[in-house]
Amino acid sequence: MLVAAGCSSDSGSGDDAAKAKESASPTAKQSATASANEVKAAAYGKLPEACTVLSKKTLENLVPEGTKSGKAINDGQPDISGDCRWISLDNKGVKGSQYRWLSVSLLLLESDASRGAGDERARAQFEKRLSEAQAVEGAKNVKSESVTGTGDQATVVRYDLKKKEGSFKQQTVVARVENVVFTLDYNGAGLAGEKTPDADDLVKGAKAAAQQVVAAIVAANGEESGAGSSASPSKSEGGEPSASASASASPSKKS
Repeated sequence: MLVAAGCSSDSGSGDDAAKAKESASPTAKQSATASANEVKAAAYGKLPEACTVLSKKTLENLVPEGTKSGKAINDGQPDISGDCRWISLDNKGVKGSQYRWLSVSLLLLESDASRGAGDERARAQFEKRLSEAQAVEGAKNVKSESVTGTGDQATVVRYDLKKKEGSFKQQTVVARVENVVFTLDYNGAGLAGEKTPDADDLVKGAKAAAQQVVAAIVAANGEESGAGSSASPSKSEGGEPSASASASASPSKKS
């Protein structure tokens, strides 16, 4: 009898322990799941209006005949995406014309439990846009170089593009500022026998504009440019900040 009682007592104790462990499991699993779903909050929560990111002086330098021509390319989502383009044509009749196209495309990536942190998503989008800029159909003499002092990541892609209207010099700056990615396209051509613009001058202008876009993104989120953020723009060689443009404005898609 004593032996039987002892066995019964031991068995009950084991069952109680197992039940206690089982009852604790769901809470532990829920805690682990919640921890796994936590993502770092995104640094930025809104975007500036795309058509306002460049100063009048910058537009006068890059698109002298199209300073007031800023126009949204597509319908964007407020604070999530937006783009703008400017077109300049200095028409000298039979003596030829100088053509310039400038566009900026902005995209904010929010932090999301299922898709990840905003800055990580922005890194992936940066690589995607850069790959697209480097693989434009018909592009010749493609060159890429990193751009310093412009957000967290920035690369300029430059190439030549032959079209029926003339020879175009294309510059595309792809940049990331925390969880915001933007693309700036700037191209130029000499039409009807006019001289082809100097590509180095166009690249310098595109880089300066990209820095100004960075400053606009930072300011839109209530921060002073240069105030302790990795997104803070530095001055370009000419002292002008600058901007960035859109893959949808790729010269392969323009007339």
